[in-house]
Amino acid sequence: MQMTIKNFKNNLQKYAELIIKVGVNIQINQIAVLYISVNQQEFAHLLVKEAYKAGASEVIVKWNDTFIQREFLENTTDNRLTNIPNYLGAEADYIVDNKAARISVISEDPSAYAGVNSNKIAAYQKAMGEKLQRVRQATQNNDLSWTVVAAADTAWAKAVFPNLSDTAATERLWEEIFKTTRINQKDPVKAWQQHDYNLHNKAAWLNEQQFTALHYLSPITDLTIGLPKNHHWEGASSLNTQGISFMANMPSEEVFSAADTTRINGYVSSTKPLSYGGKIIEKIKLIFKDGQVINAEAAHGLDSLQHLLETDEGARSLGEVALVPDASPISQSGITFFNTLFDENASNHLALGSAYPFSVIGGTKMSTTELKEAHLNISQTHVDFMVGSPDMNIDGIRSDGTRVPVFRNGNWAE
Repeated sequence: MQMTIKNFKNNLQKYAELIIKVGVNIQINQIAVLYISVNQQEFAHLLVKEAYKAGASEVIVKWNDTFIQREFLENTTDNRLTNIPNYLGAEADYIVDNKAARISVISEDPSAYAGVNSNKIAAYQKAMGEKLQRVRQATQNNDLSWTVVAAADTAWAKAVFPNLSDTAATERLWEEIFKTTRINQKDPVKAWQQHDYNLHNKAAWLNEQQFTALHYLSPITDLTIGLPKNHHWEGASSLNTQGISFMANMPSEEVFSAADTTRINGYVSSTKPLSYGGKIIEKIKLIFKDGQVINAEAAHGLDSLQHLLETDEGARSLGEVALVPDASPISQSGITFFNTLFDENASNHLALGSAYPFSVIGGTKMSTTELKEAHLNISQTHVDFMVGSPDMNIDGIRSDGTRVPVFRNGNWAE
């Protein structure tokens, strides 16, 4: 599709440079792995070129095609569905052993697998999660540099802007991607450095407070989430185990930490649709007791939500607690992107499943047993869902029971 957006090619070039220089911060002689749709060949070529320009020794491109994947899911045997080839595990080992930088470009239709048997999707995702466990753990542990970004595709664009033509919707989505990743600013790299500084300041304040819990309250949520001892808040950029800075999500408006899996009580309701496994889940309501989901509801996609919760023991608890002000640019756009990368940056959100080990001091050096003892959640899944709203208040609770306003009316209290 030929874009008519002013300066489109120039902006796409700037976006590729930003992803390579700031997103994963490619180092000399480093291997990069690019996960991207076959529909994004032009963008893929720019990313590959920029990676080599930055000094990469090899760029491995992992093409994906939702048509082919859907045909596989619908037609393969049950045995093949869960019997993942060993070469994929070996590839995961290669990525981890070489500390490759991982670039994931999301562009697919959020309903790409609508109508596909949910049991098949769940079984396949679980089997793949087990086979690729080592690379998933290395990524969550920040042993590797990694980033998740987006590219506009017509099917996704039409879901976001259904009243526009195919071309107009795709162009509008690209414009929003460029806006939210600061590509339309004079110096995107400098703009991200300033944004990173601002989020780090918020994280530093929360780290000083060391609240024992957060209490979320809105007309549809009343939830208290315990925070682990020596928890650590992080915002925007991260450091890998080699001390190299990278940006895990672009866009990113959050500061985040981990929940104490033994101290989550109350109920919480989603405020935006969740795209999970190629299906849409809407109006989620979860009731927690002592850290576990004891009841789950959804107005649409309940079967997919139940499959998610049944992934493993850890899928019924929270791994991540993330704070995002309602004043964030994505929230103020008023657009529901049907894409977690964007929608989570419009709203306070939580994640069912695994916690990031760096969310407690010294966590990256802890064994799985030690992480559990620190009350961090362990799971092979990690799925964010949005819970923030303009009428949400959040209090930080100190160990003596006193409360400190953290959010008021959907935004930072100070």
